[in-house]
Amino acid sequence: MTAYSVLMPFLPRRPEQLLPYAALVEWTGADRLWQGQAMLVEPFQGFASTAGAGFRVPTGLGVTLMPLRHPYEAAHQVRSLALATGESVIAGFGPGGRSFQQSLLGTPYASPLTAAREYLTIVRGLLSGKTVDIQGEYFSCHAEMGPAISPRIDLGLGVLRPGMARLAGEVADAAITWLTPASYLCDTVLPAMKAGSETAGRTVPRLSAIVPVALDRPDREPSDMVIASNSRHMQAPHYIDMLKKAGIDISGDELPVAAKRMIEGGAFVHGDIDRIVEQLAAYREAGVDEIILNVTGVFNVYGAKAAMDDLKSILAAVAS
Repeated sequence: MTAYSVLMPFLPRRPEQLLPYAALVEWTGADRLWQGQAMLVEPFQGFASTAGAGFRVPTGLGVTLMPLRHPYEAAHQVRSLALATGESVIAGFGPGGRSFQQSLLGTPYASPLTAAREYLTIVRGLLSGKTVDIQGEYFSCHAEMGPAISPRIDLGLGVLRPGMARLAGEVADAAITWLTPASYLCDTVLPAMKAGSETAGRTVPRLSAIVPVALDRPDREPSDMVIASNSRHMQAPHYIDMLKKAGIDISGDELPVAAKRMIEGGAFVHGDIDRIVEQLAAYREAGVDEIILNVTGVFNVYGAKAAMDDLKSILAAVAS
Protein backbone atom coordinates (compact mmCIF):
# COMPACT_ATOMS: atom_id res chain seq x y z
CA MET A 1 0.00 0.00 0.00
CA THR A 2 1.38 3.40 -0.97
CA ALA A 3 2.00 5.80 1.91
CA TYR A 4 1.59 9.57 1.71
CA SER A 5 4.03 11.82 3.53
CA VAL A 6 4.77 15.53 3.85
CA LEU A 7 7.87 17.54 2.94
CA MET A 8 8.68 20.70 4.87
CA PRO A 9 7.92 23.35 2.21
CA PHE A 10 10.53 25.84 3.42
CA LEU A 11 13.82 26.04 5.30
CA PRO A 12 13.01 26.65 8.98
CA ARG A 13 14.83 29.45 10.77
CA ARG A 14 13.50 28.32 14.16
CA PRO A 15 12.71 24.76 15.23
CA GLU A 16 9.15 25.68 16.27
CA GLN A 17 8.34 26.32 12.61
CA LEU A 18 8.36 22.55 12.10
CA LEU A 19 5.62 21.99 14.68
CA PRO A 20 2.52 22.57 12.49
CA TYR A 21 3.82 20.06 9.95
CA ALA A 22 4.74 17.52 12.60
CA ALA A 23 1.23 17.96 14.01
CA LEU A 24 -0.21 17.40 10.54
CA VAL A 25 1.63 14.08 10.34
CA GLU A 26 0.49 13.09 13.83
CA TRP A 27 -3.16 14.02 13.34
CA THR A 28 -3.77 12.87 9.76
CA GLY A 29 -3.03 9.83 7.66
CA ALA A 30 0.36 11.21 6.63
CA ASP A 31 3.09 8.66 7.22
CA ARG A 32 6.23 10.72 7.80
CA LEU A 33 7.67 14.24 7.95
CA TRP A 34 10.49 14.86 5.49
CA GLN A 35 13.07 17.57 5.06
CA GLY A 36 15.87 18.08 2.59
CA GLN A 37 19.28 19.50 3.39
CA ALA A 38 18.93 22.83 5.15
CA MET A 39 21.64 25.40 5.74
CA LEU A 40 19.70 27.23 8.46
CA VAL A 41 18.34 24.82 11.10
CA GLU A 42 20.11 21.51 10.53
CA PRO A 43 17.39 18.86 9.89
CA PHE A 44 18.68 16.43 12.54
CA GLN A 45 18.50 19.13 15.20
CA GLY A 46 15.18 20.50 13.97
CA PHE A 47 13.50 17.09 14.10
CA ALA A 48 14.95 16.36 17.54
CA SER A 49 13.67 19.71 18.80
CA THR A 50 10.23 18.90 17.44
CA ALA A 51 10.24 15.63 19.35
CA GLY A 52 11.22 17.52 22.49
CA ALA A 53 8.18 19.76 21.99
CA GLY A 54 5.95 16.68 22.08
CA PHE A 55 5.53 15.78 18.41
CA ARG A 56 7.34 12.47 18.01
CA VAL A 57 6.74 11.47 14.40
CA PRO A 58 8.60 9.31 11.88
CA THR A 59 11.07 11.39 9.91
CA GLY A 60 12.79 11.32 6.54
CA LEU A 61 15.90 13.09 5.29
CA GLY A 62 15.72 13.58 1.57
CA VAL A 63 18.59 14.08 1.19
CA THR A 64 21.49 15.22 3.35
CA LEU A 65 24.70 15.97 1.47
CA MET A 66 27.69 13.71 1.87
CA PRO A 67 30.43 16.40 1.69
CA LEU A 68 29.08 17.98 4.88
CA ARG A 69 29.99 15.12 7.22
CA HIS A 70 32.08 11.97 7.52
CA PRO A 71 29.97 8.78 7.40
CA TYR A 72 30.77 8.10 11.07
CA GLU A 73 29.23 11.45 12.00
CA ALA A 74 26.30 10.68 9.68
CA ALA A 75 25.66 7.35 11.41
CA HIS A 76 25.90 9.05 14.80
CA GLN A 77 23.42 11.78 13.80
CA VAL A 78 20.94 9.31 12.31
CA ARG A 79 20.95 7.03 15.34
CA SER A 80 20.73 10.02 17.68
CA LEU A 81 17.63 11.20 15.79
CA ALA A 82 15.97 7.80 16.04
CA LEU A 83 16.72 7.66 19.76
CA ALA A 84 15.52 11.23 20.35
CA THR A 85 12.23 10.81 18.49
CA GLY A 86 11.55 7.20 19.40
CA GLU A 87 10.34 6.77 15.80
CA SER A 88 11.71 5.33 12.59
CA VAL A 89 14.03 7.33 10.34
CA ILE A 90 14.68 7.12 6.63
CA ALA A 91 18.11 8.68 6.22
CA GLY A 92 18.76 9.68 2.64
CA PHE A 93 22.18 10.73 1.41
CA GLY A 94 23.44 12.21 -1.82
CA PRO A 95 26.67 13.64 -3.22
CA GLY A 96 25.21 17.05 -4.05
CA GLY A 97 26.12 19.02 -7.14
CA ARG A 98 29.64 19.21 -8.52
CA SER A 99 30.01 22.88 -7.59
CA PHE A 100 29.03 22.07 -3.98
CA GLN A 101 31.55 19.24 -3.86
CA GLN A 102 34.21 21.54 -5.28
CA SER A 103 33.44 24.22 -2.69
CA LEU A 104 33.79 21.91 0.30
CA LEU A 105 36.26 19.28 -0.87
CA GLY A 106 38.51 21.20 -3.23
CA THR A 107 37.65 18.88 -6.10
CA PRO A 108 34.41 17.11 -7.05
CA TYR A 109 34.01 13.35 -6.82
CA ALA A 110 35.39 11.80 -10.00
CA SER A 111 32.88 9.00 -9.41
CA PRO A 112 29.82 10.02 -7.34
CA LEU A 113 28.62 6.41 -7.53
CA THR A 114 31.81 5.11 -5.89
CA ALA A 115 31.62 7.81 -3.23
CA ALA A 116 27.98 6.99 -2.48
CA ARG A 117 28.70 3.25 -2.31
CA GLU A 118 31.52 3.78 0.18
CA TYR A 119 29.45 6.21 2.25
CA LEU A 120 26.42 3.95 2.65
CA THR A 121 28.56 0.88 3.25
CA ILE A 122 30.33 2.60 6.15
CA VAL A 123 27.13 4.04 7.64
CA ARG A 124 25.34 0.69 7.43
CA GLY A 125 28.25 -1.15 9.02
CA LEU A 126 28.43 1.29 11.91
CA LEU A 127 24.68 1.20 12.55
CA SER A 128 24.73 -2.60 12.55
CA GLY A 129 27.23 -2.58 15.42
CA LYS A 130 30.07 -4.02 13.37
CA THR A 131 33.67 -2.92 13.42
CA VAL A 132 34.10 -1.14 10.12
CA ASP A 133 37.48 -1.48 8.42
CA ILE A 134 37.26 0.23 5.04
CA GLN A 135 39.95 2.13 3.19
CA GLY A 136 38.05 3.69 0.32
CA GLU A 137 38.85 6.00 -2.53
CA TYR A 138 36.77 8.81 -0.98
CA PHE A 139 35.81 7.64 2.52
CA SER A 140 37.65 5.50 5.02
CA CYS A 141 36.69 4.27 8.47
CA HIS A 142 38.39 2.03 11.00
CA ALA A 143 36.01 2.20 13.95
CA GLU A 144 32.81 1.00 15.58
CA MET A 145 29.92 2.66 17.41
CA GLY A 146 28.83 1.67 20.87
CA PRO A 147 25.78 -0.62 20.90
CA ALA A 148 22.31 0.88 21.30
CA ILE A 149 18.80 -0.35 20.56
CA SER A 150 16.98 2.24 18.48
CA PRO A 151 13.86 2.45 16.33
CA ARG A 152 14.17 1.29 12.74
CA ILE A 153 16.63 3.15 10.52
CA ASP A 154 16.51 2.78 6.74
CA LEU A 155 19.30 4.16 4.57
CA GLY A 156 18.40 5.90 1.33
CA LEU A 157 20.10 7.31 -1.73
CA GLY A 158 19.00 10.33 -3.70
CA VAL A 159 18.22 8.93 -7.16
CA LEU A 160 17.80 10.81 -10.41
CA ARG A 161 19.25 8.69 -13.19
CA PRO A 162 19.76 4.96 -13.88
CA GLY A 163 23.30 4.68 -12.48
CA MET A 164 22.34 5.83 -8.98
CA ALA A 165 19.10 3.82 -9.22
CA ARG A 166 21.11 0.64 -9.85
CA LEU A 167 23.38 1.48 -6.92
CA ALA A 168 20.35 2.05 -4.69
CA GLY A 169 19.16 -1.41 -5.69
CA GLU A 170 22.49 -2.81 -4.53
CA VAL A 171 23.14 -0.99 -1.26
CA ALA A 172 20.17 1.13 -0.08
CA ASP A 173 16.88 0.51 1.71
CA ALA A 174 15.19 3.33 -0.18
CA ALA A 175 15.59 5.30 -3.38
CA ILE A 176 14.50 8.92 -2.95
CA THR A 177 13.59 10.88 -6.08
CA TRP A 178 12.85 14.53 -6.81
CA LEU A 179 10.93 16.01 -9.75
CA THR A 180 10.67 12.63 -11.50
CA PRO A 181 7.47 11.97 -13.49
CA ALA A 182 5.60 8.74 -12.72
CA SER A 183 6.26 7.36 -16.20
CA TYR A 184 10.02 7.89 -15.80
CA LEU A 185 9.99 6.07 -12.46
CA CYS A 186 8.12 3.15 -14.00
CA ASP A 187 10.13 2.90 -17.23
CA THR A 188 13.63 3.89 -16.09
CA VAL A 189 14.22 4.13 -12.34
CA LEU A 190 12.47 0.99 -11.08
CA PRO A 191 13.96 -1.33 -13.74
CA ALA A 192 17.43 -0.03 -12.83
CA MET A 193 16.74 -0.56 -9.14
CA LYS A 194 15.58 -4.11 -9.81
CA ALA A 195 18.68 -4.82 -11.88
CA GLY A 196 20.89 -3.61 -9.04
CA SER A 197 19.01 -5.72 -6.51
CA GLU A 198 19.32 -8.82 -8.67
CA THR A 199 23.07 -8.25 -8.96
CA ALA A 200 23.40 -7.97 -5.19
CA GLY A 201 20.93 -10.77 -4.45
CA ARG A 202 18.75 -8.62 -2.22
CA THR A 203 15.21 -7.27 -2.01
CA VAL A 204 14.35 -4.26 -4.16
CA PRO A 205 14.45 -1.10 -1.99
CA ARG A 206 11.37 0.99 -1.40
CA LEU A 207 10.82 3.93 -3.74
CA SER A 208 10.02 7.27 -2.09
CA ALA A 209 9.11 9.98 -4.61
CA ILE A 210 9.11 13.65 -3.58
CA VAL A 211 6.37 15.08 -5.80
CA PRO A 212 5.85 18.83 -6.32
CA VAL A 213 2.13 19.51 -6.23
CA ALA A 214 -0.32 22.42 -6.14
CA LEU A 215 -4.09 22.66 -6.28
CA ASP A 216 -5.69 24.73 -9.02
CA ARG A 217 -7.40 27.64 -7.27
CA PRO A 218 -8.76 31.00 -8.47
CA ASP A 219 -6.13 33.68 -9.15
CA ARG A 220 -3.26 31.19 -9.06
CA GLU A 221 -0.76 31.04 -11.91
CA PRO A 222 0.57 27.46 -12.13
CA SER A 223 3.86 28.42 -13.80
CA ASP A 224 4.71 30.77 -10.94
CA MET A 225 4.47 27.90 -8.46
CA VAL A 226 6.60 25.59 -10.62
CA ILE A 227 9.33 28.21 -10.87
CA ALA A 228 9.13 29.15 -7.19
CA SER A 229 9.52 25.49 -6.28
CA ASN A 230 12.14 24.30 -8.75
CA SER A 231 13.90 27.12 -10.60
CA ARG A 232 17.37 25.96 -9.59
CA HIS A 233 16.65 22.37 -10.55
CA MET A 234 15.21 23.49 -13.90
CA GLN A 235 18.58 25.08 -14.75
CA ALA A 236 20.82 22.27 -13.46
CA PRO A 237 22.33 20.05 -16.17
CA HIS A 238 21.58 16.74 -14.42
CA TYR A 239 17.90 17.66 -13.95
CA ILE A 240 17.60 18.91 -17.53
CA ASP A 241 19.08 15.58 -18.66
CA MET A 242 16.71 13.55 -16.48
CA LEU A 243 13.66 15.48 -17.67
CA LYS A 244 14.71 15.03 -21.27
CA LYS A 245 14.99 11.27 -20.71
CA ALA A 246 11.46 11.49 -19.26
CA GLY A 247 10.20 13.15 -22.43
CA ILE A 248 10.22 16.74 -21.11
CA ASP A 249 12.79 18.74 -23.03
CA ILE A 250 13.25 22.12 -21.33
CA SER A 251 16.78 22.78 -22.57
CA GLY A 252 17.03 26.29 -23.95
CA ASP A 253 13.56 27.28 -22.74
CA GLU A 254 12.85 30.37 -20.68
CA LEU A 255 11.57 29.42 -17.22
CA PRO A 256 7.84 30.18 -17.85
CA VAL A 257 7.85 27.99 -20.97
CA ALA A 258 9.80 25.26 -19.18
CA ALA A 259 7.35 25.38 -16.28
CA LYS A 260 4.39 24.76 -18.60
CA ARG A 261 6.22 21.82 -20.18
CA MET A 262 6.83 20.34 -16.74
CA ILE A 263 3.14 20.53 -15.85
CA GLU A 264 2.15 19.01 -19.19
CA GLY A 265 4.73 16.24 -18.76
CA GLY A 266 3.72 15.33 -15.22
CA ALA A 267 6.89 16.48 -13.45
CA PHE A 268 4.76 18.97 -11.48
CA VAL A 269 1.33 17.74 -10.36
CA HIS A 270 -1.35 20.41 -10.76
CA GLY A 271 -5.12 20.56 -11.17
CA ASP A 272 -8.36 20.35 -9.23
CA ILE A 273 -8.55 17.82 -6.43
CA ASP A 274 -9.84 15.02 -8.66
CA ARG A 275 -7.04 15.62 -11.15
CA ILE A 276 -4.49 15.68 -8.32
CA VAL A 277 -5.73 12.33 -7.00
CA GLU A 278 -5.63 10.90 -10.52
CA GLN A 279 -2.05 12.01 -11.09
CA LEU A 280 -0.89 10.76 -7.70
CA ALA A 281 -2.53 7.42 -8.49
CA ALA A 282 -0.20 7.21 -11.49
CA TYR A 283 2.74 7.24 -9.08
CA ARG A 284 1.17 4.47 -7.05
CA GLU A 285 0.54 2.42 -10.18
CA ALA A 286 4.13 3.02 -11.30
CA GLY A 287 5.34 1.19 -8.19
CA VAL A 288 6.06 4.06 -5.80
CA ASP A 289 5.91 2.99 -2.16
CA GLU A 290 5.75 6.46 -0.64
CA ILE A 291 4.53 9.72 -2.20
CA ILE A 292 5.98 12.76 -0.43
CA LEU A 293 3.85 15.85 -1.03
CA ASN A 294 5.93 18.93 -1.81
CA VAL A 295 3.98 22.20 -1.72
CA THR A 296 7.06 24.45 -1.72
CA GLY A 297 5.79 26.33 -4.78
CA VAL A 298 2.49 27.14 -3.07
CA PHE A 299 4.28 28.24 0.09
CA ASN A 300 6.75 30.48 -1.73
CA VAL A 301 4.11 32.25 -3.82
CA TYR A 302 0.96 32.24 -1.68
CA GLY A 303 2.17 31.70 1.87
CA ALA A 304 1.99 29.28 4.78
CA LYS A 305 -1.80 29.09 5.11
CA ALA A 306 -2.27 28.29 1.42
CA ALA A 307 0.37 25.56 1.59
CA MET A 308 -1.20 23.98 4.67
CA ASP A 309 -4.67 24.14 3.12
CA ASP A 310 -3.42 22.32 0.03
CA LEU A 311 -1.76 19.63 2.13
CA LYS A 312 -4.89 19.06 4.23
CA SER A 313 -7.12 18.88 1.14
CA ILE A 314 -4.85 16.46 -0.68
CA LEU A 315 -4.30 14.20 2.33
CA ALA A 316 -8.05 14.05 2.96
CA ALA A 317 -8.73 13.23 -0.70
CA VAL A 318 -6.17 10.41 -0.98
CA ALA A 319 -7.34 8.96 2.33
CA SER A 320 -10.89 8.64 1.01
